[in-house]
Amino acid sequence: MGCIENLKYEIILPLGASFHECREYVEKNYKEIWYVDPGYKVFKEYIIGLPPIALGIDGCRIIFPYTKPCHGTYLLGILDCEEVTHIRSTARKKK
Repeated sequence: MGCIENLKYEIILPLGASFHECREYVEKNYKEIWYVDPGYKVFKEYIIGLPPIALGIDGCRIIFPYTKPCHGTYLLGILDCEEVTHIRSTARKKK
């Protein structure tokens, strides 16, 4: 999980958050929401979870669940305008 661990990230929901809690948090707290399936890549890392996986966008900040195998799931926020552009062009928009 080297790539994400080397980025400057903010932990929004701590270790042990469920996939459902992460999706609910994103849907309640962000206006721009995109959905992806398990196996979608964010920062060159595969996202694990129960579909649909909600990603929040706030400016150039991406909010997404990240599961570190053998440890658990976190909801993270990372600033990266290029990755935001990638998500907007490949994910499904909330209706």
